[in-house]
Amino acid sequence: MKDFFTADFWETFATSLAEWIITELPAIIILVVLLLIALRVSSFMLRKLKKVLTSKTVHHNDEPNLEVEKRLNTLMGIVKKGVAVVIWAIFIMIFLKKINIDIAPILAGAGIIGLAVGFGAQELVRDFISGFFILLENQIRTGDVAIINGTGGLVEKIELRTITLRDLSGVVHVFQNGKINTVSNMTKEWSAMVFDIGVAYKEDLDEVMRIMKEVSEDLRKDDQFKDLILEPMEIFGLDSFGDSALVVKGRIKTKPIQQWTVGREYRKRLKVAFDKHNIEIPFPHQTIYWGKEIDPLKLSMDNKTTAAIKPAE
Repeated sequence: MKDFFTADFWETFATSLAEWIITELPAIIILVVLLLIALRVSSFMLRKLKKVLTSKTVHHNDEPNLEVEKRLNTLMGIVKKGVAVVIWAIFIMIFLKKINIDIAPILAGAGIIGLAVGFGAQELVRDFISGFFILLENQIRTGDVAIINGTGGLVEKIELRTITLRDLSGVVHVFQNGKINTVSNMTKEWSAMVFDIGVAYKEDLDEVMRIMKEVSEDLRKDDQFKDLILEPMEIFGLDSFGDSALVVKGRIKTKPIQQWTVGREYRKRLKVAFDKHNIEIPFPHQTIYWGKEIDPLKLSMDNKTTAAIKPAE
């Protein structure tokens, strides 16, 4: 061991070290400085990009500032991490090259490992990519009421891998972003309650539609509901001939997620108004045919009994 660490060895080591410090160390220091500058510049550029996107989104959307900021924070966080990974990867490869380490086998091994991980985690990658575009395109937000793959509920959480809904019964549904086929947002920008109002065939439809309009206007003047309704009620007219009713269709536009509150109050007031004007709201009924062999029965009223049934004469 003593023979190994001779004076010649230390002289050669000192010479090599001095040569490396003179030739390679300045390049490595410059490389580290460039790394720090690249990280700072990327962070600065992403902050500027976030401010631009925030201002444009707020000006072109009715989306609350807090929701815009939350969504952009998520997206910018993903982009920032991705940019940092790329910068560090480039730095490490150049650094290894500078210290005379062949990076070709490392790149080949990393490629094989990456390929294997890619095959094993392709569903996870698909979830993350789908989640990124759901956030980027602002399809749904936390607090929206949405129908995902046929299941409806309140959106409680949106993450890169999953979306969490809670339905009216309190059941929590978790969906992988990569397996979401359809998304129906019921509360984006504005909502609406559509009414199918059935009245008896004998009723005057013009009078019915006038009463429907009056009830909606009274509701809009109510202090409790005027801020929830965006526009006057639209009466589309006679929509269909039902089995026992004429169906009149109408719609009230409301603020997001307020359509059910407005709809319940409108139906209650419309029932009171129909009763006041003697407008009949029919219910399904059947006519019984007795046949020719049996005389039909008739209902007769007299002063002594409420109702008596006797054969027809």
